[in-house]
Amino acid sequence: MTEAKTGTGPLAGVRVVELAGIGPGPFAAMLLADLGADVVRVDRPGGGGLAIDPAYDVTNRNKRSVLVDLKSPEGPARVLELAERADVLIEGFRPGVAERLGVGPEECLARNPGLVYGRMTGWGQEGPLAQTAGHDIAYIAVTGALGMIGSPDGPPAVPANLVGDYAGGSLYLVIGVLAALRHARTPGGAGQVVDAAIVDGTAHLTAMIHGMVAAGGWQDRRGANLLDGGCPFYGTYETSDGQYMAVGALEQQFYDTFVTLLGIADEAPARKDLARWGELREAVAARFRTRTRAEWTEVFEGTDACVAPVLSLGEAPHHPHLAARSTFTDFGGITQPAPAPRFSATPTAVTSGPARPGADTESVARDWDVPGLSAKGA
Repeated sequence: MTEAKTGTGPLAGVRVVELAGIGPGPFAAMLLADLGADVVRVDRPGGGGLAIDPAYDVTNRNKRSVLVDLKSPEGPARVLELAERADVLIEGFRPGVAERLGVGPEECLARNPGLVYGRMTGWGQEGPLAQTAGHDIAYIAVTGALGMIGSPDGPPAVPANLVGDYAGGSLYLVIGVLAALRHARTPGGAGQVVDAAIVDGTAHLTAMIHGMVAAGGWQDRRGANLLDGGCPFYGTYETSDGQYMAVGALEQQFYDTFVTLLGIADEAPARKDLARWGELREAVAARFRTRTRAEWTEVFEGTDACVAPVLSLGEAPHHPHLAARSTFTDFGGITQPAPAPRFSATPTAVTSGPARPGADTESVARDWDVPGLSAKGA
């Protein structure tokens, strides 16, 4: 069982209710918990999340969990009692579901006018597709983001669920929640609903690209531009052992260092001659195939060539720079990313492993003064 939240992060003292879901909602709540908030996850009896052992679901670290059956006669009342004592509530149901369960914004804000009610969906609360099921891949597809990723002679490459669920979804929900919380705590401020839709956030992420398209500096097709693999000095190259190196030598001074260390300075075509980019790419690729990833890493390590080895998830924690910064941490036998970003006065940390469904019902009932949660208080 997790003890009462006493963290020193910048959100210490902030209370968050998370109505259990999957994907971007739990990740957003994890980020708030990493920052020191006391996050209470309301799990449903029997589960309903991802097919993963709860002991390994890192997105539920630094949280506490209570069990509430929202379809039972007393379930909504328990959630409303938590909402009354919270600063933030996060839910990721389809539009209208929270209302039908009796824990929608109207009911929660009536009990707590200062509450920030964060809603996490793919399509948003309104629009023709609002009631339609979906996942990350569909959301980034319709925003144009997916179409930018991959080689020009192949299908778009699927970037796991990082671009939509977590970047366009979770992070925008957290930004919205914190902004709304700031407003709620100003003189005359009040709580409000934050509608975080993955399609909105992902579209927002493409702002710079839209500007470049308007200026004529970006072609609206895959693998033909400076940052999408179309440029021969911004991409990945296979090494002799079947591994890869990533090259990002955009600026002239970095490019000069790159071609010198690669050993093709005297034969490389002019980098500004787009007509010869294919020739340049072939020269770079041929040279990278002459050595292993480890050998090329040794050549470029610590230089301004902007070249790095492409590592696997298992290799990443052992990279010397990441190890020196403790970018990853081991907690409860699980290697995982450490909380980010970092704070000089209010440091963050992983203080507890994944919350087990219902394991903290008694402590939350006591700490939040919601005796109805506890069997002892029933």
